[in-house]
Amino acid sequence: MGSVIRASRFEIAAIACEVIADFVAVVLAAIVSYSTYRGLGLGKHAHYANREFLLAVLGFALFFVLMLDRSGAYHSGNSLLHVKETERVLRVSAQSFLVVFPVTFLAQFYFSRGLFLIAFCATPLIVALEKHAVYVAIRFLHSKGYGVKKVMIYGAGYTGRRVFSALVRSPKLGLSPVAFFDEDQGRVGSQVFELGYQRRRSAPVMQGPPCTETLSGSGASQLVIAMPSITQEKFLQAATQAFAAGARVSFVPCHFLPHDAAVDYTHIDGLLLASLGRAPARPGYELSKRILDLLLAAVLLLLTVPLFLLIAILIRRDSPGPVLFKQKRVGREGTLFELYKFRTMYVEAPCYDYSPRIHDDPRITRIGRYLRLSSLDELPQLLNVIRGEMSLVGPRPEMPFIVAQYDERQRERLQVKPGITGLWQLSGDRAYLIHENIAYDLYYINNRRLFLDLAILLHTLLFAMRGI
Repeated sequence: MGSVIRASRFEIAAIACEVIADFVAVVLAAIVSYSTYRGLGLGKHAHYANREFLLAVLGFALFFVLMLDRSGAYHSGNSLLHVKETERVLRVSAQSFLVVFPVTFLAQFYFSRGLFLIAFCATPLIVALEKHAVYVAIRFLHSKGYGVKKVMIYGAGYTGRRVFSALVRSPKLGLSPVAFFDEDQGRVGSQVFELGYQRRRSAPVMQGPPCTETLSGSGASQLVIAMPSITQEKFLQAATQAFAAGARVSFVPCHFLPHDAAVDYTHIDGLLLASLGRAPARPGYELSKRILDLLLAAVLLLLTVPLFLLIAILIRRDSPGPVLFKQKRVGREGTLFELYKFRTMYVEAPCYDYSPRIHDDPRITRIGRYLRLSSLDELPQLLNVIRGEMSLVGPRPEMPFIVAQYDERQRERLQVKPGITGLWQLSGDRAYLIHENIAYDLYYINNRRLFLDLAILLHTLLFAMRGI
């Protein structure tokens, strides 16, 4: 019980520190914006008294933090690879500036629109970086044993593995999965690794069902029942054992609904009504996304022309064969298109085969390893984006022979345009085939919006280009 109290205190202190860090980050963004504004020579005719400027900045920072709190930024929960954090920062930034902009017309002194525009771009970037720093700091403290509550997972199947990965990647929860219970003798005694390319974290599988002695001996304060099809009798037995050990019980609901179905919930006089169906069409979103794709893809192509030439030279010097690799892929609604990549394999390698799962796959060339690690081999797909066959953000396009094996649930990936980057790519879940682990793709399809796309792009640029 003492460890639970200490973990709760740690959580309160972490939230308080995060609020202060957010406030300081917004103030810093304002200072950086003003310094940039003056440094570019844009503020020759606009001067602000230090006291008035400071009061305006502090007021805006307080308003920004209140908006973050209103949007649930300081609630514990799964951060979805931290992309939801960034999406929230982008959304709150846009909302805050939209509220503040009309106020500037009523202010007693003139606010430069140039300064306003610089701050509009700098604030979400600096706050997103600060959020990432807070995440790294919390994860470091958890690794040292501060503020961690131990968790046991009942069920080492697919759902249990997903729960394990979600807990490992959500340090705000402060829940550290230490072991699994399972009644399948084929799993008992094995190690379950995090769903990911690097496979950093693992936990042993113990003989199930859960018992009070084992839960107490492990120091676990929570049992997660990750068996959606568990019988009521077994569920109650496991919960009774957990309560006897002083542990809380969490569970994954029964799968009477399709996996990752598009479900809309409506409250009607206290009744929760769920509606099933495909993700609704969003014409306004689709148009704005297409404009964003064209603008960013064109700018990136222009900026990376020297890099294109350098990579082409390195590929030709490294091994014989063409610079570009072309391959038929399946796009939206099953249409075929020709995908472009920098060649990373020897020409003798089969054109249509499963992608390499290990770093030292003999099919990959020397320069190809570096290109794949940095994801620079994907750059030519900017041409696919401009042609309208792909988007910057979306599920990865698969080869026809793999799509031919899809079941109905997996075919839901084809509802939207494939993308260069996406949630699955950020997750690093490359130890498994894409269609075998599509939870991230289905989440994106059912929840896609412009701020989520921008957050994914920002994470790809800042955090995912470091290699895996």
